[in-house]
Amino acid sequence: MWALRGPSAGLAARIEEAGQGLPVVFLHGLVGLNEHWESVVERLHRRVRCIRFQLPLLQLRGEDCSIHGVTRLTEQWLREQVGEPAVLVGNSFGGHVALRLAIEHAGAVRALVLAGSSGLIEKSMVSDIQIRPSRDWLSRKIGELFHDPSMMREADLDRAYAELSDRHGARAMVKLSRSARRDHLGDRIAQIGAPTLLLWGRQDVVTPPEAAEGFHRLIPGSRLVWFDNCGHVPMMEAPDGFCDRMLEFLGDLGDARLPAPGVRGA
Repeated sequence: MWALRGPSAGLAARIEEAGQGLPVVFLHGLVGLNEHWESVVERLHRRVRCIRFQLPLLQLRGEDCSIHGVTRLTEQWLREQVGEPAVLVGNSFGGHVALRLAIEHAGAVRALVLAGSSGLIEKSMVSDIQIRPSRDWLSRKIGELFHDPSMMREADLDRAYAELSDRHGARAMVKLSRSARRDHLGDRIAQIGAPTLLLWGRQDVVTPPEAAEGFHRLIPGSRLVWFDNCGHVPMMEAPDGFCDRMLEFLGDLGDARLPAPGVRGA
């Protein structure tokens, strides 16, 4: 755990770490959890230091409850707890945070891996959110994150329903989403100097293919990899391919701490 300060004092981020060597930090989306990176971490932790950083997004207060506030909290944690440039792996809202860090705190970012990142084009899941959304509405919206809706976890639906049934949680969701949509990074993305890998589902309806193509065009030297029959969360729908492309990308960074290519994750 890492205790938050300022407006959200009393809350804590959940930190899970496995492996050693090059730090690779995983940043989740608005309805994401550390568990959503589990299949990827299982495959990577024998080669790199995998760190999952889960902020209590729907409990954030005041100025912390915005894309700017979450970026600030993440940068503070990276500086205090990681202490060296890290590879940032971000999905959706987490990718947006990673992009902002690469632009504003380039020294903290060794490389970027973005999956379904917001920051250019996003069709928000909360555009028609109710203050107390129904379970059916949530089931439909969370199902839209997947090409195969049957991959949606019942536990994720239960958690989201509990959090968004709370008036503050629903308002935080709307506030975070709106702040991200207003924070269009198009004019700033070309400033990114970190090596960047884009891993995208061809059937992503939240950050559609044109978003990936836009990032690829604007980020100098970026690589774009597509996954077929895959939606907004490729780390869950295509974990093997996701890990294979990440390992290739990490190997090209030339970090002396990376084991020989033949050493694979569990």
